[in-house]
Amino acid sequence: MRIPRLAAALVAVVALPALSACTDNTSATTKGGDRTIRVTSKDDACELSADTAPSGNLVYQVHNAGSKVTEFYLYGEDGLRIVGEVENVGPGLSRDLVLNVPAGRYVPACKPGMSGTGIRSRFTVTESGRSGGASGAVSGATREQVETATEQYASYVRDQSGQLLAGTRRFVAAYTSGDDARARALYPAVRVHWERIEPVAESFGDLDPKMDLREADLQEGQRWTGWHRIEKDLWPPRHAGYRALTHAQRATYGDDLLANTEALDRRVQKLGFSVDQIGNGAKSLLDEVATGKVTGEEEHWSHTDLYDFQANVDGARVAFEGLRPVLRQKDPVLARQIDRRFRQLQRLLDRQRSGAHGFVSYDTLTKAQVRQLSDAVNALSEPLSQLTAAVAL
Repeated sequence: MRIPRLAAALVAVVALPALSACTDNTSATTKGGDRTIRVTSKDDACELSADTAPSGNLVYQVHNAGSKVTEFYLYGEDGLRIVGEVENVGPGLSRDLVLNVPAGRYVPACKPGMSGTGIRSRFTVTESGRSGGASGAVSGATREQVETATEQYASYVRDQSGQLLAGTRRFVAAYTSGDDARARALYPAVRVHWERIEPVAESFGDLDPKMDLREADLQEGQRWTGWHRIEKDLWPPRHAGYRALTHAQRATYGDDLLANTEALDRRVQKLGFSVDQIGNGAKSLLDEVATGKVTGEEEHWSHTDLYDFQANVDGARVAFEGLRPVLRQKDPVLARQIDRRFRQLQRLLDRQRSGAHGFVSYDTLTKAQVRQLSDAVNALSEPLSQLTAAVAL
């Protein structure tokens, strides 16, 4: 996790309201009642074509008119809870963010340079006066497919969170007892459960920096805790200036990580998901790969990035597969394309396996191998970015 880029929040919702995805989304002017909002991100401004919209499916068309790579977030009223985001929008490029947004007050933000709290404003979503949109356009079979997808994804997230908690307990026990060999072996194996549901975990803005912040992303005066602080101690720098943590410090960092993981698991049990959140989460996981794993920046000390890479792909695939029956009804060509690109990426990952469940150290990959992986991620990311709109509109 890098602090400027938090993934799309998957907040507690009732599953079926996502079927309002069949409401009219064809209007695209600047009036407050429209469902398409044009966002222009500049180096010193974040301009929205409207500051209000009706509840239901909204499309934020984000265009980068500045000179820096930018991101766009829609936060809840508190400015902390992330409803959705798009990232890595290069100068001159555009990206769409499709969300099912209930009535309420929100905080949109552009982040030119992908840093800081962003250029923020206020946005109001009003009651649309419609109950579920054009329900006649949605078949009973499609309703069942959507309900199944949302229920299955919620179960998957709870299962991964439970496995993360159980694994973290084992990892902390090994680390605090001084069994470094076991702790090093557990580190990547346990973290896969975090990485598979990373958009969900990152949606909790108070927990995520405590658990997954990288040293390079520390802000001035910020205390560094979590997985990567312990990672550095398990794979210490070779320069003479590094001081290993004491037994007492290990206990402090280990207990802190475990307490935050327990808090995460409690919160996850209360979550439900809509189709737009699942689709955006799948794309967000591919963005995680592109911005942290392919670059080798995530696991700076252990070089276990390929474990994280595979886990992000796993999570994206599970999200997609849950929505695939709906997508096959609405856009079978896109469904086949995404399936094919997942298989192509997985074949490349499988070439880097070591042992039954492991991977080679990321720093052993050649530039050509990294480029192949990067190209495959980008090839999958493009059609996957169309998933949410295809199943939600």
